[in-house]
Amino acid sequence: ELHPVLFQAAFLDGRPLVLRDLVSAWPFPVLNFQRLVGRRELLRDHPCKLCVQAVILAVVAQLRRELEEPGHDSSRLRVLDMTGLPDPASGRAPDGMSVWSGTVALAKACVEVSKHRREFQRRGSKRHKGRSGAAAAPQPPGVDVHADLFVNGTSYGILRDALQSGAAGPLRLKCREFQAEKLSLAGIVSLLESMDPSCVRRVDLRFRNLGLTGLSVILPHLSRFPELRSLKLQYSNVDVRRPTPESAIGIRCLAGQLGMLPSLRELNLGSSRLSGNLRQILCDLQAPLESLELAFCSLVPADLAFLSQSFHAPALKRLDLSGHDFSQGLLEPLRLLLEETSASLLHLDLMECRMADSHLDALLPTLRRCSRLRFLGLYGNSLSTAALKDLLQKTLELPDLHLVVYPFPVDCYKPEPPRRVPGSRRIYEEPMDGERLAAATAEISQLLANSGRTDLVWTYNPYGHGALDYFSL
Repeated sequence: ELHPVLFQAAFLDGRPLVLRDLVSAWPFPVLNFQRLVGRRELLRDHPCKLCVQAVILAVVAQLRRELEEPGHDSSRLRVLDMTGLPDPASGRAPDGMSVWSGTVALAKACVEVSKHRREFQRRGSKRHKGRSGAAAAPQPPGVDVHADLFVNGTSYGILRDALQSGAAGPLRLKCREFQAEKLSLAGIVSLLESMDPSCVRRVDLRFRNLGLTGLSVILPHLSRFPELRSLKLQYSNVDVRRPTPESAIGIRCLAGQLGMLPSLRELNLGSSRLSGNLRQILCDLQAPLESLELAFCSLVPADLAFLSQSFHAPALKRLDLSGHDFSQGLLEPLRLLLEETSASLLHLDLMECRMADSHLDALLPTLRRCSRLRFLGLYGNSLSTAALKDLLQKTLELPDLHLVVYPFPVDCYKPEPPRRVPGSRRIYEEPMDGERLAAATAEISQLLANSGRTDLVWTYNPYGHGALDYFSL
């Protein structure tokens, strides 16, 4: 009974040596970081790099001991679950372990243990050479490490080696969420082929100009992951605004490959230019999506009309349509789409959508019917203080709404003409009037205080609050 309590206390108090001793004599088959430490906020706000390293090193030491001393009565640990560790960039712990450095540390540990086992077996084979009928020493069962892995060009080599050499080794990496950034096509495919298919629930490929051709190479490898629920392909450089015979074939191929992912519930195609092609891309999906991110996707009214009439609409919990111009013909299709999603929608992102007071006023009756809404993002729109106060008062009735990211009110800018930098085509926005912004913020804060909704946060800071993840919805 003391081990879990001591683990939590040692972790939160930054005691790596205590953690090392606890893990070396862990009496349970599973050690789950999140479950032991408690709330994700505790993990986020406490320095943990040395503590995480101590746990990894303790597991490595245990496996080396089991190899060299068969039957040694030590830890019973067989599963180390390090999933869900927050990246320190999103928290307040400056010396926390990032997802990237955690991936490298685990990969190095897997390679080290596999190398040690090979050397131990080589020494053993030399000792027994010439002995007829000498029985091979039984292999210890080893430890499975469940982790979220982040890889780029720098860490690719060590992670590839860990996945390939450790698949049947003493320390085995089981990837839950895989994120690759700026990695080559061949590198992505190599890592996907090396992963245990049973655990992967998310694949996130970002900042890689894959295009339709690259996606057609990668997506077939995803069908081996039966539990894949989330696929993020932002900044993939898919542009099908001008139809060609080649793009039509590519879209059909993409749709067919997405249709081969039966568990898919979240799809992010952010910054792809999909104008008029959303129906063709999503047409083969076997089940409705619950999270759809289409920020800056150059959608047209027909795309939103398709969504509102599709079987996805009543299932959507998260919808991101940031970066579209709702001051024109998209406003009414958006309103109709929100009508269809109103019973399920929890998270709505409409940042930088060129909405003015009149557009928000037209959407408000529909927004108020989204009775389960938790998050509303309106940053970067041209809304006045009066419109924001009206929005606040009319959405107080939404019981689950706890975070609204609002824009700087347009009446808080100084009445000066925009400045143009000499020699540049870029126009800078008017400077902010600090006194007006402070007054508007105070008015909003007072309305919140008077409402009694202590759980409701309104902020004009779009960063640092942590967006709702699909798996937490």
